[in-house]
Amino acid sequence: MIEMHKKYIDWWKKQLNLSDYAALWITFIKGLIIGLLIYHFFIA
Repeated sequence: MIEMHKKYIDWWKKQLNLSDYAALWITFIKGLIIGLLIYHFFIA
């Protein structure tokens, strides 16, 4: 399962021409947005 996930991420990085650093920033921002949405709808 982990190897399949790594291949999937590598495929997306090649398709979008992203570096590892850019992929990490996108993941961080995505997590931040999801966390804020959860906070807004379930806690606040």
